[in-house]
Amino acid sequence: MSPTDNGALEDARPTIADLQRQLDEALAREAALAEVLGVINSSPGDLALVFDAMLDKAMRLCGAAFGVLRTYAAGSFHLAASRGVPEALVQFLQTGWNPPAGGWGLQALAQEPFIHVIDATEDEGYRQGNPSRIALVELGGARTYLAVSLRKDSSLIGAISVYRREVRPFSDKQISLLQNFAAQAVIAMENARLLTETREALQQQTATAEVLQVINTSPGDLAPVFDAMLDKAMRLCEAAFGEFRTYDGERWHSAAIRGVPSRFAEFRKRNTAPAGPGSLGARVLAGQPIVHVLDLKDEDPYRAGDLNRRGLVDLGGARTALVASLLMDETVLGFIILYRQEVRPFTDKQIALLQNFAAQAVIAMENARLLTETREALEQQTATAEVLQVINSSPGDLAPVFEAVVEKATRLCEATHGYLFTYDGERFHPGAEIGDSHYVEWTRQHGPFQPPANTALGRIRRGERLVHVADIRKDDSFDTVSAIREVAEVSGARSVLTVALRRDEVLLGGLGVYRQEVRPFSDKQIALLENFAAQAVIAMENARLLGELRTRTDDLQESLEYQTAISDVLKVISRSTFDLQPVLTTVAETAARLCGADLAFIVRREDKVFRPAASYSLSPEWEAHLWQESFAPGRDTVVGRVLMEARPVQAADLAADPEHMRPTAVTIGKVHTSLGVPLLREGEPIGVIAIGRQRVEPFSDRQIELVRNFADQAVIAIENARLLTETREALEQQTATAEVLQVVNSSPGDLAPVFDAILEKAHNLCGADRGALVSFDGQWFRAIATRGMPETFAEFLRRGFPFVPGGPADELLRGEPVHTLDLAAFAAESPPGIARVVQPALELAGTRTILMVPLCKDGALLGYIAAYRLEVRSFTDKQIALLENFAAQAVIAMENARLLGELRQRTEEVAELNRGLEARVAAQVEELGRVGRQLDPRAAVVVP
Repeated sequence: MSPTDNGALEDARPTIADLQRQLDEALAREAALAEVLGVINSSPGDLALVFDAMLDKAMRLCGAAFGVLRTYAAGSFHLAASRGVPEALVQFLQTGWNPPAGGWGLQALAQEPFIHVIDATEDEGYRQGNPSRIALVELGGARTYLAVSLRKDSSLIGAISVYRREVRPFSDKQISLLQNFAAQAVIAMENARLLTETREALQQQTATAEVLQVINTSPGDLAPVFDAMLDKAMRLCEAAFGEFRTYDGERWHSAAIRGVPSRFAEFRKRNTAPAGPGSLGARVLAGQPIVHVLDLKDEDPYRAGDLNRRGLVDLGGARTALVASLLMDETVLGFIILYRQEVRPFTDKQIALLQNFAAQAVIAMENARLLTETREALEQQTATAEVLQVINSSPGDLAPVFEAVVEKATRLCEATHGYLFTYDGERFHPGAEIGDSHYVEWTRQHGPFQPPANTALGRIRRGERLVHVADIRKDDSFDTVSAIREVAEVSGARSVLTVALRRDEVLLGGLGVYRQEVRPFSDKQIALLENFAAQAVIAMENARLLGELRTRTDDLQESLEYQTAISDVLKVISRSTFDLQPVLTTVAETAARLCGADLAFIVRREDKVFRPAASYSLSPEWEAHLWQESFAPGRDTVVGRVLMEARPVQAADLAADPEHMRPTAVTIGKVHTSLGVPLLREGEPIGVIAIGRQRVEPFSDRQIELVRNFADQAVIAIENARLLTETREALEQQTATAEVLQVVNSSPGDLAPVFDAILEKAHNLCGADRGALVSFDGQWFRAIATRGMPETFAEFLRRGFPFVPGGPADELLRGEPVHTLDLAAFAAESPPGIARVVQPALELAGTRTILMVPLCKDGALLGYIAAYRLEVRSFTDKQIALLENFAAQAVIAMENARLLGELRQRTEEVAELNRGLEARVAAQVEELGRVGRQLDPRAAVVVP
């Protein structure tokens, strides 16, 4: 090599070294960025790891001694991560002190992309004694620092800062590098926000499904429902403790509590003071659906020394409270309340979530009420049947009847003691007693007696139907009548109810129950005791008749047959709670047989007319004709007269009745004497039982009364079936909703199984033949799921059809359901453009009735869910509401899928950025190698 070549090489060495250094720095920067992106990808939603890795790389590449990353919200900076910061400065940062304008220069980041301070000791804020500047220099030893803003859509969301302990400015490349790290921090924060929102939505749906499952598995039992609901609400709303309270119209009752501090729980047991004005319960009763108190300590009740509020705050540690009212038709049923032990308001999402739990609680309470009423009705009917069975099995023997009546009455009225006294016109005699043995023996020892005028039996003897004393010790008679005080002392009675046993205004005795605590009897229990009293009167009357007519075997047999038939009908009612047909058929058959009738039929109300529902012993021709007829109030038929007058009506001979206008009853049915008895509910006819004889022979008063009894039993059966059907439908709808939510949870982002499940449940519960779920893009409607459709019509829906103004689509755009009773009639009456849109539904699918419910999000139409019927039959209001509920679930599923899609897209964008960075590194390496080879081929070995 010549001296000239050696000289050139020596001259190039500094350049090569500088290029090598730049290459090393570029590689280090790209490697650091790639490592941070790797942490973001491997730790979605975990910002602590991302921020820590970011600070580590930034400090190392920027030659900084320590660094911090702060988030910014509501006008304040909050420490999110730090690295290498002296402990004294960390404690200063964690005080939560927010620097004023000029403090640390962070407020200037609201206008500037970054702040670069060369020497903190020369800064005006330090010289003026600004606490933040002094802490930075004296506690942290910082001299030069660089702060870069974190921005999302031009809004400041944080800052990343690095510090040096010597005066040494950061280079442009280091400033650019820190800005790059800031951009990555923003991406990580946005990803974490989206993941958190998605996770919260799934948690809320899961909690809702779990609560619905508890409701389904615990029908009528509210304790596990309230406990599960309170657990989910506290967890999702981040509350320290909470409570469910119910309201009976006068008092609040604790139904469920969770997490209550022990000192406050002990205080609640000791303190019985009523809630004062301004209390949370008072606000609920005043009509506030939501009560949100930011600080319970900063309210008038606390400042005024309200005992309950002081205990809640001072012993329970409660500060922020959120109350959601439980409302049913504007009636307050209770409330659910959550407490936080720090002043921290609940978010709008948490408030909406608690309102949702409150709505579920109301549903559960209503279901429990219906089930309880149904169970009570069945228990009462069973008890009635058992008493009747005792009556049947003990003809003439009143002792077992009285014992059965008193036992059933005492148990079903939730009483401590029950008694029955007979009356002979002068004195009362013990008939049966159950309960306190001491009082029973005391009564027997006293034998027959004449009660004082102001006692319960004395008032009944004077003519009162019943006597109900809420608290015998507070009644005026307690102080004036010694006999009442004596009975109260011996029996311990407080609340007392006594009902007269009367037949034809003649007093036969008294039936009573009492409680040893002050708890008045309900209207239902009063009516129940009156029913038992009526049964006792029946038993007494039967015994009288049997005693008087013992020689009349035929009459006795007839009476027993009547009672047996009634018992048989009651058994059929108890066995066929959902199926009315066998009950009504049995009632018609038994009534006809026992009354010596040749035929019978029962009509029930359907919409505005009455149609046959059951028949017995009709000729085929007459039955075929009758089942095509309908009845309405009027004089033209016996059934019409019953409906008009709401009482039994008898026609001795239809052939000679001038008002009867349906001769087919005589010409085809061969009916002459006809009797109709109304099925009454709350005084209104809901049907008629009609029996007839094919001869002229009027029915006796006893037979009319018997048919009236059968009519009452038919009403009971109809009401039971209605209540049970409504309960079953409610449970089926809740189960379907829970199953759809389960599909949503198990198929995140996959809408196909969700839509299939929604269509299946919706159309099964709505009684639809076919269904479709259709999307709307602003111009075209296209089916994304169908059920039960002919392939030709399904293909038509999938291809799509355009939006046509002036038709049903206008109502969908307004967010209103479209319910078309007869599609053929609608098409015939519509303009040609609208008719062309609906014609395929008629021709390809045979649709007659259609219901379309819009899928709306924030006022925008996303599509609709449709139910089709092949006959003209309208959907009920319940079915429309049910389809609207499923439409809301479809919108939730679509929104969840959209959020997950956006999350996947954002993740792919981050991955694409990573691949771009790797390509840039490779290109820079290749460029540096090329420059080295141009300067000296031998120097190429320096660059791998």
